Amino acid sequence: MVSWTRRGFLRAAAAAASAPLILPATARGANDRIRMGAIGVGGRGTADMRGFLGNPGVEIVAVCDVWEARRLAAKRRVEANYARRFGKGKYKGCDAYNDFREVIGRDDIDAVLIAPQDHWHAIMAVQAAESGKDMYCEKPLGVAFRESQAIRDTVRRYNRVFQTGTQQRSDRKFRHACELARNGYLGKIHTIEVGAPGRSYKPRYKGSVAPEPVPKGFDFDMYTGPSPKKPWNRARIDYPGFYLIWDYCAGFVVNWGVHHLDIAHWGYPGLVEKKFELVAEADYRTYGLTDNINGWKAEFRYPDGVRLLFSDTGHPYRQGCKFVGDKGWVHVSRGGIHAEPESLLKVKMRPDEIHLVRSNHHQGNLVDCIRTRRDPVAAVEDGHKASYFGMITDIAARVRRKVVWDPIAETFINDDEANRMLSRPMRAPWTL
Repeated sequence: MVSWTRRGFLRAAAAAASAPLILPATARGANDRIRMGAIGVGGRGTADMRGFLGNPGVEIVAVCDVWEARRLAAKRRVEANYARRFGKGKYKGCDAYNDFREVIGRDDIDAVLIAPQDHWHAIMAVQAAESGKDMYCEKPLGVAFRESQAIRDTVRRYNRVFQTGTQQRSDRKFRHACELARNGYLGKIHTIEVGAPGRSYKPRYKGSVAPEPVPKGFDFDMYTGPSPKKPWNRARIDYPGFYLIWDYCAGFVVNWGVHHLDIAHWGYPGLVEKKFELVAEADYRTYGLTDNINGWKAEFRYPDGVRLLFSDTGHPYRQGCKFVGDKGWVHVSRGGIHAEPESLLKVKMRPDEIHLVRSNHHQGNLVDCIRTRRDPVAAVEDGHKASYFGMITDIAARVRRKVVWDPIAETFINDDEANRMLSRPMRAPWTL
C-alpha cells in the first residue's frame, strides 16, 4: 500500500482542491492512487511515461528534464492526457523541474521513473531508494559495475520495489523460450548465443565537433553531472551519439546487450552460480567525439562445459538469445520465436513445471507490485546481472587476455588491473 505522511497528504489535498479537475477515484479509493514523478523525459522516458499515463492507479504529478522544452512538453502531455481522459476542461496538477533532487525530495511522491542518460542512473536510483521511493529505472544499471552493485544493494537495504526497464520479460514469446529452457524441453543446455546491435549504430551528426555555446534552455552542467566536464557540442547529445561516448554510456555491449543477456539469465540462471573464464575482443569508435566500444565477440566458459557466446550482430550470432541443448534449440528476439523441433513452440507447461512470472505490461507490473510489495518481473538483481555481464565483457576486451570472474564474490580473481575497471571516478560533488 502507498504510505502517506501528514504533510504529503495535506499538500496533495490542497493541490487537488485548487485544480480545475479532480481525478475520479479508482476502485481502490481516491487516496490510494500512486503518485509518480518522471525524471528524464526524452524519447525513452516519454515512452515509459505513456505506459504509466494509461494506468488509472497512477497519477503523474511531476516531470523533470535538463531540457526546458522537453520538460514543458512532458508537463503539457501529462495534463492534456488527464483532462482528455476524464472530459473535464483543464487539469493543472503536474509540476516541472530541472533538478531531479526536487522530485525525489517531495514526500508526497511515492514512486519515480528514472530514464535519463546512463551515467545518471546510479546516483538517481540510489538517492530515490534512500528517500523511500519505489522506482522504474531504465537499463542499464549505470555505466560501471560498482554503480550497478550500489543500486542493487541500496534498493534492498531500503526495501524498495524496483522494476528494471528490460521490458522483454513482459513479452510472452521471451517467457515461453525461457520456460522451454528451464523445464528441460531442450535437453541438457550446452550453449547460449546472444547477439545485440553494436557496430550497426553510426553517429548521424557529421558537423564540426569544436566547442560551441550551450543552447538556451539546456542545463549542460546538470546533464554532465558525475561525468567529466567537457566543452559543449551538439554531437554530445545527437542520437545515437550519446550512446557512443564513454562519458555517458558504456556502449551498446551494455546498453543494448543488457536486453538479451537478461533473457539468457532468465532462461539459464546457472550463468551466475559458478566461477567462469571470459575472453573477449573488441574494437572501439574513433569518429568525432565517439570513443566507446563498437563491435565485440566474447566467450564465457563454465566448468561444466556450458558456453555463453556474446557478440554484436556484425559477428556470427543473430540478434536475440538462442538456447541450444542436446535435444533441440529455441531462438527468441523481438522479431519472433523459432525452435527445432518446431513443435516446441506449441508446448504448454504443465502445472508441476516451472512457470516464470507472468507480466503482459511492464509498467503495469510495477504498479501491481508497489501495492503488493512483491518483486516485479525484472527485479533489481535481474537488472544488475544483465547489466554487469556487458560491463565485464568490455573489461575483458580492454585488458586483452583471459579473465576469471567469481559471481558470488563479484570480483575478478587475482586480477588487480581488471578489478580497478569495475568502478569509475565521479566528478565532484557527485558521489554514491
